Amino acid sequence: MDSLTQIVLGGAVGELLAGKKLGNRAVLWGSVAGTIPDLDVFLRAFYHPIEAALVHRGFSHSLLFAFLASPILGWIFNRISQGHHGFWLWTHLFFWGIVTHPILDMFTNYGTQFLWPLDARITFNSVFVVDPLYTLPFMGLLIWAMRLDRSSTKRRKINAVGLIYSTSYLLLGLLIKGYVWNHTVSYMKDHHPEVKRIMITPMPFTSFYWYILAETDNEFIVANRSIFNREMDEKPRIIDRGLLRIDSLKWQGRSQNQNLHVVTNDYCWIENRGDTLWVYDLRFGFTGKFTNNRIDQPLMGYQLIQRNRLIHRSKSFRGVDWEAVDFKTYLKYVFGLG
Repeated sequence: MDSLTQIVLGGAVGELLAGKKLGNRAVLWGSVAGTIPDLDVFLRAFYHPIEAALVHRGFSHSLLFAFLASPILGWIFNRISQGHHGFWLWTHLFFWGIVTHPILDMFTNYGTQFLWPLDARITFNSVFVVDPLYTLPFMGLLIWAMRLDRSSTKRRKINAVGLIYSTSYLLLGLLIKGYVWNHTVSYMKDHHPEVKRIMITPMPFTSFYWYILAETDNEFIVANRSIFNREMDEKPRIIDRGLLRIDSLKWQGRSQNQNLHVVTNDYCWIENRGDTLWVYDLRFGFTGKFTNNRIDQPLMGYQLIQRNRLIHRSKSFRGVDWEAVDFKTYLKYVFGLG
């Protein structure tokens, strides 16, 4: 999830564990703990762009990291506070602040390598990385709790309501995904029986509107579904996979083919433009729905610069031209009116 959401979750966990003793300092240090796993983003500069995608949400998002880091931080903060609150209080605060970060990230598209050093990334793919309906009520309840006296029973109850809301929203996302998944599987069996794999994930900023990506041997099938509609929004888009596949790429230095398989989960579409290969990670969808089709291209991927048919260098690309975003039209899609 985004940094603000992780700060809120870490703060609420800190309040739950130590708010009565530390007051708003528990929220502060819980927020710090909830931010620590994402410090791995500073390592990206030392890696190839494709390798960097694997480094993020790796070791620092693992259960092992939480077990190793929390007693060290607990010891440091216990020394700083001259033992007033005890080693175990600080250790618990940092452990749960750190470990809830990757647990929350598991619900997003990219997932986490929670069981590092195992390679598998755990993802439930049921909430978008930025979801205001998740974050803003949760944050409002935490701020309300922080304004009350630390010994107040009401303060603890309000914070508990925030944590219950947070958990319930994530569970609701799983239920909605199950509903959309069942409908999608039935639809593909009826209209595209040759489909071998299906992935569904929430569209930006909502759990009410979903992106559907299906795969055959030669095509990708792209569709969208609002839970307020009984059927797909419109006829799915068919993308010819073409002849270019990951294993056909030749690298000047170290091959990144295996990393591309892992990073994109093989939902990879490669397009040739002159001396540049555009390698799209289709799991993250297209920009058309939130630009009213003014710009309709894959949201994320890599540019691979070729020389003599070898990959000379590469860089990642992501994002959308925000000047082209049309939120009014996008909301119509979200609520099944598009």
